[in-house]
Amino acid sequence: MTQDEARWKAVCDRDVAQNGVFIYAVKTTGIFCLPSCSSRQAKRENVDFYETVRQAQKAGFRACKRCLPDQFGTSPQVDVIRTACEDLQNLETPPDLETLAQTAGLSPAHFQKVFKKIVGLSPKRYAMAVRKQRLLRDLNLSDSVTNAIYDAGYSSSSRAYADMGTQGLSPKNRQSGGRGEVVRFATAKSDLGEIVVGATERGICLVEFSTKGEQLLKTHFPLAELKPADADLAGEVVEIVSQINQPRAGLSLPLDIQGTAFQERVWQALQDIPLGKTVSYAQLATAIGQPTAARAVASACAKNSLAVVVPCHRVVRGTGELSGYKWGVDRKQALLNLESKVKKTNK
Repeated sequence: MTQDEARWKAVCDRDVAQNGVFIYAVKTTGIFCLPSCSSRQAKRENVDFYETVRQAQKAGFRACKRCLPDQFGTSPQVDVIRTACEDLQNLETPPDLETLAQTAGLSPAHFQKVFKKIVGLSPKRYAMAVRKQRLLRDLNLSDSVTNAIYDAGYSSSSRAYADMGTQGLSPKNRQSGGRGEVVRFATAKSDLGEIVVGATERGICLVEFSTKGEQLLKTHFPLAELKPADADLAGEVVEIVSQINQPRAGLSLPLDIQGTAFQERVWQALQDIPLGKTVSYAQLATAIGQPTAARAVASACAKNSLAVVVPCHRVVRGTGELSGYKWGVDRKQALLNLESKVKKTNK
């Protein structure tokens, strides 16, 4: 992946961790933005990248009034955190929390709090994301999985396999497009339609309302080996169907969540919405510390492939109206109606 390709991916993901790393400008509007800007996504052919605000301004672009890229980094705290991000990105051995805090002139606890407020991730999570992205890039460029692992900054292959396990594919399987990965699956009928459930050894990786079953799994995991459900997955499918038919609080299933760092933050926040409650996209964006990222939050919700267990159906428009739902607005309304009844019963 080239630098521009990596930057474009960051723009598509609205990756807040890349704020301060580069600026992107849209030729058709004459505006430049931060990577995390929640404005409508431009076409790739209309986008240029710049290292600094000054470069974008010299090229004739003006600052976006939504994300205010010309004001990013104007506070001492932001400058300190930007330096820390650069160290985490560029140093062969990422500094630990104590070292980062000492460089910033802050206590470790205060540094951690400031870092998470500005970046949206803890320093440790940010460093893990950087290293994982470097590994994904190197796997596409290297002929050797082992070389890619150590070039990305991992001290052992076991750590790399553990990190990549959270994305549902080991480094070797990732390099080969998922070949060799085992995904067990089952279909079941619920009151709101048939569902298909898939799971790796790490947890449930797919829950969708669909009548296509195995065909849908092959679309999501084209090179994986598909196997029928074992006893553990069969029990989990029963729990999911029960959650659809008779919703209850406290559902806890092992999940193999696969997404970008931003998407994972949104999906985690979705799981924190109480049964019988709804929030707006703007409220959810605020909850993850990105109040201007409502569009990006909506995009992350749309990419959720774990229906009901990651309850994106509980997010609505600011007016309270239902917005689009991957599995149908009528089904979204039905889920909310069922959950609302449970809430009233428990009062």
